[in-house]
Amino acid sequence: MTSNQAIERDRGQSKSKIILAGGLIGAVTGIGIAYLLAQRAERQGGEMQLSSGEGLRLGLLVLGMLRQVADLATPDEDD
Repeated sequence: MTSNQAIERDRGQSKSKIILAGGLIGAVTGIGIAYLLAQRAERQGGEMQLSSGEGLRLGLLVLGMLRQVADLATPDEDD
């Protein structure tokens, strides 16, 4: 195995680890949010409901977060 092949293999493993970590973070975050919503519904003694305002706020927060994550993928023009 040449050193270039070893570097490419290491990059592939590193990329896989990053993707796996991101997936785990997303899954844990989603489960946590679902748990909090279920707890709120249980305290209120009814079904799990989101008002349209809460849904809109949550959607905008998710879009903002995705925008911030997308900005991580673009190189800085200052460098």
